[in-house]
Formats: sequence, C-alpha cells, structure tokens
Amino acid sequence: MPAEDAIAPAPKWTAEDEFDESYEEKEGPKPPIIMVWRNVLLMGLLHMGAVYGLFLIPSAKPFTLIWSKYHLLPSITPASRGRPGGIRRTSSAPPCLNSISCMLRVRCSGHHGRSSQVNDIYEWSRDHRVHHKYSETDADPHNATRGFFFSHVGWLLVRKHPDVIEKGRKLELTDLKADGVVMFQRRQVFSLRLFLWFIQFYKPSVVIMCFVVPSLVPWLLWGESLWVAYFLPAVLRYTVGLNATWLVNSAAHMWGNRPYDSNINPRENRFVAFSAIGEGFHNYHHTFPFDYSTSEYGCKLNLTTCFIDLMCFLRLARDPKRVSSEAINARVQRTGDGSHRSG
Repeated sequence: MPAEDAIAPAPKWTAEDEFDESYEEKEGPKPPIIMVWRNVLLMGLLHMGAVYGLFLIPSAKPFTLIWSKYHLLPSITPASRGRPGGIRRTSSAPPCLNSISCMLRVRCSGHHGRSSQVNDIYEWSRDHRVHHKYSETDADPHNATRGFFFSHVGWLLVRKHPDVIEKGRKLELTDLKADGVVMFQRRQVFSLRLFLWFIQFYKPSVVIMCFVVPSLVPWLLWGESLWVAYFLPAVLRYTVGLNATWLVNSAAHMWGNRPYDSNINPRENRFVAFSAIGEGFHNYHHTFPFDYSTSEYGCKLNLTTCFIDLMCFLRLARDPKRVSSEAINARVQRTGDGSHRSG
C-alpha cells in the first residue's frame, strides 16, 4: 500500500475524480469533428470586439479604465466566476462544502463561461469529473494532447467526442443527485433551455449583468461614450475573464513543473494561479482532487481558498477536505519531479 494512502485514505466519493488507468482509446479512425457554428460565430465576434476594445483604451476616460479593472475582479472572483469558487471546489470533486448558500452555488453556476451556453452545476460537475478520470484521453472534454487551441477554447466550438458522452453517463453522481440545490437549479435551467430554444435569446440576467450594467454605469455617471463603455468594461473585460479561466485547461496542462506527480500532464503554473485566482496549482489539483484548496500553500496566490475559508468562518460552508502534510510529502517523494519546495 502506498505511503500516502496509509496515512490518509481517500474517501469513497473521490473514486470518480481519480484517473482511470484501465481506459483505452478505441482503435481505428477518429470520429469526424462536428463544428458548432453558433459558438464559432459568437466567440469570433466576442474576440474581435475585445481586440477592437484594446484600440479604444487611449480614448477612454480614467474612471472608465478604473471601472473596467474594478469590474474585472467580480468577473473572476469565486462568487461570480463559476469554476473555481462555486463549482470546481464544491460540486465537481467532493461534496465537501454542500452547505454553501444558494448565493454562492446557484449564482456562480449561471456564469456564461462556456461559449454563452446555459450550463448548470450538475452538467459542469459531471464533465469536470470526466476530465479528471480520463485526463488527456479522448474521453477528456478538453484533452490537452490535442493542442493548446483545442484545450483553451476549441473544445467549445465542436461537438463532444463520443467517449466524453459515454463515460459521463457512467459516472456515479449520487452526491449531486441528492443535493437539493443542484437538482433544483438543473430543473430550472432545463426549463430555461426549452424557453430559450423558443425565443432564441440568452438568459436575461446574464446579459444585463455582464454587458448592460457595465456599459451603462460609465455612460450615465461620468459621460463616457456609450461606444467605449460597451467595448471596454463589457466586451474586453468579459473576454479577458474568459481567457483567464480557460488557461486552467490549456496552459496549466502544458507549462510548469510537476512536483507531486511527474506521470501526469497538469502542471504548477504561477501565472495561471495569479490570473485564475488560485487555479494554477494544477499538478496538485489532479494529484489530490478532493482537496478544496487545490494547493498545499493555503491562501498564497489563491483568492478562492481565502473566499471558501471566509464562508467556513461565516458558517456558510462546512467540512472542507484537506490532504495532510505527511501524505503530500510521501507523494512528492514517490512520484514528484524533484521541484517541490515548501512555502
């Protein structure tokens, strides 16, 4: 029995986050790539608008630049950016913080981080568990071995590989199904999808909070051009936030050191940790997926951990799971690349 397992046995619910070494990719030609042209169009327009916004920076008023920077922080903080604070660390791995309030979990799940689609906690958590269990294989939704572009944004522009769908259906998700908040939100999102299919419009609250409010504040309060107010605090800010999030799937799987497990692709990337408020400690996260902090260093370069700690202090969250230092050191000695340092 490995030393770290003897020190800190993994809870039963971590099985769906652990890499499945028995998986073998199917032989023969790969299935054809099916483009999702709506997403291609939306992402193309969004990024062209962001590039145009860069050229408007010199003409923007100082308060507009401050507002853009200020509004970027809520875009990537745990309470509003779905992946790290609300879903990645509470529902995608262990049910460790299941008493977090609806404000944290349902609000963050509404974030339009996936190509302007409406995705619920249940669906995102299922796909993230598939990503952990079948990392860097055809069953991984954003397989980094298919290149930087695919793992960064390309996976949002095409239909899922059949193996992603097949393996996702086989996962044990009883903890999510037993969670009243998760299932309530899923039912609401499903109904909303039918509604959106009818009227071909996006969730009004997301449009208002993501684009309308950031544009109207500079225009109404200090007389900024509505044109500049739209392309800087809205489009450019939103695009920067998305790409900071996507770096977790791309850069953090390609560049950096592997102090905990040199046998897997995910890396420790401090730039991603800074830009994605703590999600760049990815070698640790894939080695110990049930650790809510996703890092052994606590709040260092990890605003999301600080936020969850605050929620625990306020009793809005409970029972955060951590890995013991003994287990970490044992794993470092056994599978690390020799780059580990404490603190």
